[in-house]
Amino acid sequence: MKLEYIVTKKDIDKTIKDILLNYFHISHRLLITLKKENLVKLNNTISKFHTLVDIGDVITIDFDYEEDNSNIIPKEMNLNIVYEDDWLLVINKEPNLPVHPSILHYEDSLSNGVKYYYDKIGLKKKIRPVNRIDKDTSGLVIFAKCEYIQEELIKQMKENKFKKEYIAIVEGLFDQKEGTINLPIARKNGSIIERCIDDGGAPSITEYEVLKENKEKNFSVVKCNLKTGRTHQIRVHFSYIGHPLLGDDLYGGKLDLINRQALHCKQILFTHPITNENLVLECNLPLDMSNII
Repeated sequence: MKLEYIVTKKDIDKTIKDILLNYFHISHRLLITLKKENLVKLNNTISKFHTLVDIGDVITIDFDYEEDNSNIIPKEMNLNIVYEDDWLLVINKEPNLPVHPSILHYEDSLSNGVKYYYDKIGLKKKIRPVNRIDKDTSGLVIFAKCEYIQEELIKQMKENKFKKEYIAIVEGLFDQKEGTINLPIARKNGSIIERCIDDGGAPSITEYEVLKENKEKNFSVVKCNLKTGRTHQIRVHFSYIGHPLLGDDLYGGKLDLINRQALHCKQILFTHPITNENLVLECNLPLDMSNII
């Protein structure tokens, strides 16, 4: 995992540090690591970051350095890998599987499975999930294979350039088959987990489109695009407007058709930080949702 930059005429009077900050957009935190570990070279030679560059010089950043990831216990899992290259790993997470280890799921989270996979392929890197979905939500999760990729993708999220499309099965039929839910979300008083609509909450916007209706069983299949990324956003928004997700008993959903919230991250769209390719990655619905519709 190496990045390379060839200095051109427009870079005259710039330093190595200028290139790292302005071209690669390296954060100051990562800059400290690169400097401390001597991971940046000018023409294959370790140089001071304040060194002036010249036309034709080659700046190389080496991200192949090893990291300690012993804080996560490896656990063999059948990972459904949707996409992988030297920089990224994208997995279709099954439902009822947390992304991160916790007291209750210290050895059986998706991160434990990724740790086992990294060990298997000889990748000594920290486990870095970029987008986070609830334990009972299924779908796409990205793992960055180095800190630089993680920073670049988080930056895309903050700039609303990282798109996530979800499929939800919600109770009831809609009068308006598409629309936007723009309601602020805050943590519910007295609860660590539950969220609610609150005028003092963070701005939260969900765009939706009804894809399918079942009048007999009184539910709708809805496509959701998140313009913001609040905790439980889709679940809170649809519950508030009277259409809780099937299986979501935390927010009033019925459990007769499915025993977890019927929510799946089906598609993600983002720009690959290294190749600049616009990636559109998709995965199918899990059986517990597809069997309903």
